Amino acid sequence: MRHELVRARAPLRLGFGGGGTDVSPYCDEHGGVVLNATIDLFAHVTIEARTDDQVLLVAADRDQAWRAPATAPLPTDEPLRLLKGVYNRFMAQNGRAIPLTMVSYADCPPGSGLGSSSALVVAMVEGMRRFMGLEMSPQAVAALAYDIERCDLGLAGGTQDQYAAAFGGMNFMRFFEKARVEVEGLTVPEKVLKELEASLVLYFTGVSRESAAIIDEQKANMKSQAPKSLESLHALKAGAFEMRDALVAGDLPRFGALLDAGWLSKKQTAHNISSPEIDKVYEAAKAFGVFGGKVSGAGGGGFMMFLVDPPRREGLKRLLGGFGGVAQGAAFTRTGAESWDVR
Repeated sequence: MRHELVRARAPLRLGFGGGGTDVSPYCDEHGGVVLNATIDLFAHVTIEARTDDQVLLVAADRDQAWRAPATAPLPTDEPLRLLKGVYNRFMAQNGRAIPLTMVSYADCPPGSGLGSSSALVVAMVEGMRRFMGLEMSPQAVAALAYDIERCDLGLAGGTQDQYAAAFGGMNFMRFFEKARVEVEGLTVPEKVLKELEASLVLYFTGVSRESAAIIDEQKANMKSQAPKSLESLHALKAGAFEMRDALVAGDLPRFGALLDAGWLSKKQTAHNISSPEIDKVYEAAKAFGVFGGKVSGAGGGGFMMFLVDPPRREGLKRLLGGFGGVAQGAAFTRTGAESWDVR
């Protein structure tokens, strides 16, 4: 049964270890591993049936709107190609175009490095699933979101973001050829999760970036078997296993040191992952005494994350704020994409 008005949301994520090994061709040839966790920032979507023959797509946080008669497929050029891509896939399955309004927004700027684009696609898939009266598991929601983003729209990227947004929680993920993914929810003692939250500082650099160019260079380096890039990805993968073990054991100083080592490895996979401005902030945080840190996502800008002794967290936030960006904490979430009926 179709619904008239639904809302959905999907959480954004922090990638702690192994990021980049979920990108083809590395995961196809070597198998990728990522440790990530979702946080209390979300991608949101509202979907409402219309009484006319129109499709209205709105990105409220970008102040963009697109309207056309309800036909399928819609052209998947900009603007709002993510919304168009999701609409097209569901209308192809439905067999006819349905007039509707879809409004999206995220709790962070575009290019944040928190997986917001993929979380937005997951939220739309979850919302359309409910709007159309369909039953889908988190695995199916994530797989469809990946297929829309990477195959239908041809957008470069890995696989972790869709699965993090669909499943939620603290997860250890394994990636294989043909986009096969296994998600293992980690059982971490509650006091360790609370201590990790108390230690965590996010810093938005104020620089949004498109991850596609960084990922394309990383993929080219892998295809050419560039030794430094390949060795770095092997190190990132090994580090993800060590980070998992340190986290389960509650050894947060060790976890932070591994976060730091992973960032050094990540910088070797493509030339524009860091920048002089990012390096300056990172070195200041290291001098302050953080356990470790990294740039979230593909790099190049967006959010940085640091772990510090909790009593010193406010001091670190003041230090980072002096560089012109915004420092904040974050809380972990245990649930993934969810939707509900308004009417």
